Amino acid sequence: MNKIKVLVLFGGQSSEHEISELSVTNVLANMDDRLEVYKVGITKEGKWFLYEGDYKNIKDCNWEKSDKLTPAILSPDATMGGLIVLNPDGTSRLIEVDVVYPALHGKFGEDGTIQGLCQLAGIPCVGPDMLSSAICMDKTVAKIYFKELGVPQADWVTALDFEIANDIDGVISRIESKLSYPVFVKPANAGSSVGVGKAKNREDLKISLINAAKHDTRILIEEFIKGREIECAALGNRIVTVAEPGEVISAKEFYDFEAKYQIESTIQIPAKLDAEIIKEIKMQAEKLFKGIGLSGLSRLDFFVTEDKKVYINEINTLPGFTDISMYPKMMEYIGIPQNELVFKLVCHAIDAYSGCDNND
Repeated sequence: MNKIKVLVLFGGQSSEHEISELSVTNVLANMDDRLEVYKVGITKEGKWFLYEGDYKNIKDCNWEKSDKLTPAILSPDATMGGLIVLNPDGTSRLIEVDVVYPALHGKFGEDGTIQGLCQLAGIPCVGPDMLSSAICMDKTVAKIYFKELGVPQADWVTALDFEIANDIDGVISRIESKLSYPVFVKPANAGSSVGVGKAKNREDLKISLINAAKHDTRILIEEFIKGREIECAALGNRIVTVAEPGEVISAKEFYDFEAKYQIESTIQIPAKLDAEIIKEIKMQAEKLFKGIGLSGLSRLDFFVTEDKKVYINEINTLPGFTDISMYPKMMEYIGIPQNELVFKLVCHAIDAYSGCDNND
């Protein structure tokens, strides 16, 4: 059998550059001999390099110090179907690829930009397509879709960065007229809880708004939902496998960037929930996955309150794939080891591009 040629993208220009490096290290460790792998790193400045060194040296930006880097670009020309490598002698060569695997998080990776480039290039891409990626990346737009699909969620207010800069008191008054403290403040397009703050009073809110506005032009302010943080992993295209939900028990007051990656939080798979609550979460996860038009993979995050109400929080279309990440661990629990999961994701991308529903 011919090997599937996979172009793996990592790094990127987002605030989650280092998390991508952790994710791709684990992804590459789980790519088996059915795949022929080409690694392309993207610097924080946006430079693309074919990296032909050991994947174990990617973490901590060590790959950028390698002497095994060659400038390269993914051609948007659909008749080429591959990576153009710019050789030191001024010549170039084309590496044809069958599928792109973006091990990227946040802006310019999870927001539809890479997915759109792959669509132009005529190359299948692991994960949701351009539109569904963009919808889920922007938390304010996602909430409109959640509402349209009739899925319960926290109430919210949206503010713009220039409003915060020019009339923060007016923004705060607008928020206070609709929501009660405490509230969560989030950049609309930042992942891994970057720039997220919890405001218990007006002074907290002012600080959180100013901080969030450093990360995005549009800010989401949400009512506080007191509940357990439950995550659900979905796999497939139009036929969807939803894993048993897991629970995050944060080491901090809320699950921010530090709690996710810098200090130890606890996870429980499966989450200790009543059977009817698990059924509700899985039903809502599948409804959202299909309703938004997702494909490949997504992690859907929910809150479950003491009175057993289920609320959608957010959807991550390229969830973390590090050795501590919930998505691969939830799939492992239902019998899909990580090496098989990676191969399935590659096959799902090819199937989605061809319009097939083969989930084997």
